Amino acid sequence: MEGTVKCSANYVPLSPISFLERSAKVYSDRLSIVHGNVKYTWRETRQRCIRLASALTHLGISRGDVVAALAPNIPAMYELHFGVPMAGAVLCALNTRHDSAMVSVLLRHSEAKIIFVDHQLLNVAKGALEILSKASRKLPHLILISDRESQLSSQNNNNRSLASKDLEYESFLANGEPNFEIVWPNDEWDAIALNYTSGTTSRPKGVIYSHRGAYLNSLAAALLAEMTSMPVYLWTLPMFHCNGWCLTWTVAAQGGTNICLRNVTEKGIFDSIIQHQVTHMAGAPTVLNMIINAPRSVQRPLSRTVNVMTGGAPPPPQVLLKMKELGFNVTHGYGLTETYGPATVCIWKPEWNSLSPDEQANIQARQGVNHLGLEDVDVKDSESMKSVPSDAKTMGEVMIRGNTVMNGYLKDRKATEDAFRGGWFRSGDLAVKHPDGYIELKDRSKDIIISGGENISTIEVESVIFSHPSVLEAAVVGRPDDHWGETPCAFVKLKNGCNASADEIIKHCRDRLPHYMAPRTVIFDDLPTTSTGKIQKFVLRQRVKAMGSVSKASKL
Repeated sequence: MEGTVKCSANYVPLSPISFLERSAKVYSDRLSIVHGNVKYTWRETRQRCIRLASALTHLGISRGDVVAALAPNIPAMYELHFGVPMAGAVLCALNTRHDSAMVSVLLRHSEAKIIFVDHQLLNVAKGALEILSKASRKLPHLILISDRESQLSSQNNNNRSLASKDLEYESFLANGEPNFEIVWPNDEWDAIALNYTSGTTSRPKGVIYSHRGAYLNSLAAALLAEMTSMPVYLWTLPMFHCNGWCLTWTVAAQGGTNICLRNVTEKGIFDSIIQHQVTHMAGAPTVLNMIINAPRSVQRPLSRTVNVMTGGAPPPPQVLLKMKELGFNVTHGYGLTETYGPATVCIWKPEWNSLSPDEQANIQARQGVNHLGLEDVDVKDSESMKSVPSDAKTMGEVMIRGNTVMNGYLKDRKATEDAFRGGWFRSGDLAVKHPDGYIELKDRSKDIIISGGENISTIEVESVIFSHPSVLEAAVVGRPDDHWGETPCAFVKLKNGCNASADEIIKHCRDRLPHYMAPRTVIFDDLPTTSTGKIQKFVLRQRVKAMGSVSKASKL
């Protein structure tokens, strides 16, 4: 309209860097980070991040450069989420369970100029650099993160493993200037982070996040997690996973306290909750499973309700029910690396309070509706792009569009175009839509089992197996079958001290499911998972393929 002027007074590119700037003023003396004996306030955290950004520029880092990090949930990892973008660079947080070969692949693909490495992962990083050197690649600078939580000096013994040209984190920060001028994004669509997909279905892809998307998703996360000001957040979700679902920045926005956990254990979770009066945490269903199956000697009564965000894999209703009994309020979200983590949330409705606990848990296990940071989430026919009926039966592909969808895949225009074909991000996940608009995930398109022409949702079968009292974890994949094409094969891990036979598991399923959906094969073993708790079904599919087809003689 006539009279409007776009200028610095009314337009500033959105960036989560501003959350730290505000908290350093509003919550300056409040604890920002606690890790063992190490504690920082928000004023101190900003000072350290400013020095980090300055030191990075002294080492030659400029706008758009990639800085990698290989570290667990420790203070340095949190600081990197601000210090790196404050230098105008892009943070690439690497999965701590990767081996040297994979780390070398990702360093090569991302062209990272620096890699920050936790002392416990130094050998992995050194191995990756050795692989790169053999390929005549320019090596990134390695900066060691010493064992600060034990209050050891920078002369930590691990430094003996460093080459003379390598640096140590605290010494590196000390070289930074305290009055460094932040390099703000020129455009809010500029990249802030590069996250590689977990590789559950294919080789990892580099997903580009923008300052705008990170800002909006951080605020959306605060709303869907019901995170008010000054929360106490326990880090049981890896910060390297979608930048901790953007909660790294969310906690700063709310002036909260980050409770860091290097290793996630049942005892560590309960002890931290009691000691620090934790209000919020997040994690995959495997973390929830860890909590509800913790020994009685470890479980402790909670003085207040702890709000938990879960996602990454559909949580079995039985897990949600037990979490509620222990005093945890679970909010179920759904999303992907390409959507900055959670894209939907199962918003609870008061009318559901009158339902039985089992019915409530079943509803709570749904993926729900889009959060406020997204424009829309729908279930569509992948060919016609028409929405499926809201009948809770017709399956389609989950499709997403909005401001918290990735910019694209690094150096892979074709994959980006395929993902955005039709004007929506195609998730590859199959779901149904209930009459109230809530979506419910049924499977990955690659995981659905087609047996004798019938579609079998592995999630439904897994949920039934999980209801068996002896079962700790379960995963179902299709096994080639000479008669039916493929039939369900269940991989099961039992609880400690519990027993169950394959016939017992099969009967348990046949009593609760149509017979064609029941597993024909049951294998008892540990399940391969990513560090974020997703079961690596491609590994299980390779195993059943090696087993060969089920013969006609074995059909039921």
